[in-house]
Amino acid sequence: MNKALINIDYTFDFAAVDGRLSCGEKGQLIEREVSAITERFIQNGDFTVFAIDVHELNNHYHPERALFPPHNIRNSAGRNLFGSLREVYERNKQSPHIYYLDKTRYSAFAGTDLELKLRERGITELHLVGLCTDICVLHTAVDAYNKGFSIAVYEDAVASFSQQGHDWAMEHFKAALGATIIKGKGVC
Repeated sequence: MNKALINIDYTFDFAAVDGRLSCGEKGQLIEREVSAITERFIQNGDFTVFAIDVHELNNHYHPERALFPPHNIRNSAGRNLFGSLREVYERNKQSPHIYYLDKTRYSAFAGTDLELKLRERGITELHLVGLCTDICVLHTAVDAYNKGFSIAVYEDAVASFSQQGHDWAMEHFKAALGATIIKGKGVC
């Protein structure tokens, strides 16, 4: 089965202590696992997508404007990949298997060419890591399910603002989407 990794929103604004919409310590604790999984997928030659939120500073029409403070603003430091993941990306960004995707909604599929990129490579299985478990990871997983992809979520490589939201999403991945939950250092 052809597989791909979708690395979702692991940026400074979501993970750093002083990020604009930070998960704080929960987001930082998954750094090593997110980076290691991403590195393994890249080294295996698997399609690796960096699906990264991008917002315009004064977009008064975006639905998130009423819900969250400005974050991941285009051309801001807050949009940079966080910690060691940034190093993984910089070392490998010329690889033909890496795709950096700007997304403007929770789901990496909404308004993007992600499905086209996956289908043209014959990918049928998506592995998900990143932030936030119950928002962007969840909405990407739901869209993936609705499009017929198999889903795997790395339990130690996703986090959210609240433990309750994280736990609910993890159960939803299994119970409603039939996702495989990979614990610990999962084999890719």
